[in-house]
Amino acid sequence: MTFVTPLYFSRFFRIFSARNYPKTLRSLYRAREYRHIVAIQQPLKPNSIISTARRCLSGGRPIPARFSTMSGGGEAMVEFQLSPSSVLKIQKGDITRWSVDGSSDAIVNPANERMLGGGGADGAIHDAAGPELRAACYKVPEVKPGVRCPTGEARITPGFRLPVSHVIHTVGPIYDMRKNPEASLRNAYRNSLRVAKENNIQYIAFTAISCGVYGYPYDEAATVAISTVKEFANDFKEVHFVLFSDEVYNVWLRKANELLHK
Repeated sequence: MTFVTPLYFSRFFRIFSARNYPKTLRSLYRAREYRHIVAIQQPLKPNSIISTARRCLSGGRPIPARFSTMSGGGEAMVEFQLSPSSVLKIQKGDITRWSVDGSSDAIVNPANERMLGGGGADGAIHDAAGPELRAACYKVPEVKPGVRCPTGEARITPGFRLPVSHVIHTVGPIYDMRKNPEASLRNAYRNSLRVAKENNIQYIAFTAISCGVYGYPYDEAATVAISTVKEFANDFKEVHFVLFSDEVYNVWLRKANELLHK
């Protein structure tokens, strides 16, 4: 009898689940990850005192960033300056509730290549946007059978029932299935930002692309995400990361401090 080792079972489960059980994964995602309601508010103090817990994120050194509390009992939001005209904001919350002005804002949907909904954030975004989003995605031309958005590319649709004006759909890599997952993930962020720029988006929000069932290590993913955002430092008023767990949130904060304040 052949036994499946935990490593290969984990890999098989991630890939099989991502492709075959979107409804189950969507339910798990909502129950576990989409618990925090986001309400955007300007920083209460431009340079507030950094707590001991936040110092721990940078090995005891103060993080040179702005902190603000969120109205309605939400999570703290941390702000980093990308350029004189642009900021990066990192927060915990539900990306389906995120918006800034409803006219020049967009969220990035970590989609699959079919673009017809799936598990995790993809399913949650489709549910919140309503059936109109699926219908719009269905009209996106296939580049080959069953593929509307290849891995690393991006497409844009209206936001429909979401509070944002647009949804940008991109496909991140399955970490264990790509020869160069870093290049694919970087392309997913870069092409999303390019599409946003071409469509006059000024405010854009990402989740942690490929960090769910696709298995991308958080630290590596954060490095790719934040370093790619830096390339567009003068192109957007605000770039947000709206993250679903303490672990991912803390990794993103630490990595932003490392990459943006050298």
